[in-house]
Amino acid sequence: MNLFRKKPSPATNPVPARDRVPAGLVSLTKTAGVSLTKAGLEDQRAAVQLVLDHSGSMSPYYKNGSVQRLAEQVLALSVQLDDDGLVPLSYFGSRASSMGDIDLDDYEGVIARTHRRVPWGSTDYVAGMKAAVERHERSPQPGLVVFQTDGNPDNRAATENFLRTVARDEAIFWAFVGFGYNTGFLRGLDDLAGRAVDNAAFIDASTPWSLSDADLYDAITVPFRAWLRAAAPVGIVR
Repeated sequence: MNLFRKKPSPATNPVPARDRVPAGLVSLTKTAGVSLTKAGLEDQRAAVQLVLDHSGSMSPYYKNGSVQRLAEQVLALSVQLDDDGLVPLSYFGSRASSMGDIDLDDYEGVIARTHRRVPWGSTDYVAGMKAAVERHERSPQPGLVVFQTDGNPDNRAATENFLRTVARDEAIFWAFVGFGYNTGFLRGLDDLAGRAVDNAAFIDASTPWSLSDADLYDAITVPFRAWLRAAAPVGIVR
């Protein structure tokens, strides 16, 4: 898996992602499309990323398949929003580790293959968010970052300040997905004061397998639409 794989050019891969969805993702992709259509975003383009918590408390979620399931859900959403069939993947603990892309051609087992190469750590939100910003700078499209964690950050003030800064400076929307029940801080980011626009949403996945695909997508697409509408008039989204 190459890090920072370049998007396929039309000459080398002319087939849009929507036309080459593997059988295992067809249902998810349709569900994501329904959610986008309900939100009025069926023609919206966006660069989707996935950022995953790799702190020690996350171990059960890696073992029981919750993280792999989220990766597949995010990949299916990306199929509807971006044509390349790739989702940049990063992990964060005490530092961030960018691990290439989740690919339509080899998405099965991608979490098991990649996360074992990453050390367990603490919960440095800012490290993970910075990694996402750096990778988004390669895209001309607005960014949708699905950022998953099961705990509070190492530095609360630094996290809040960073989110305020990127709200003003970056065309990125943050979908914060909270596993477990220690996500009070994460929930609070949804209503953080002092931002140029509301650039985040909280998705309650306290028991990940109990959250349906449709509910996950709706919890992302509705606030994503609101952000796009708020960010465009002030020049954040072009």
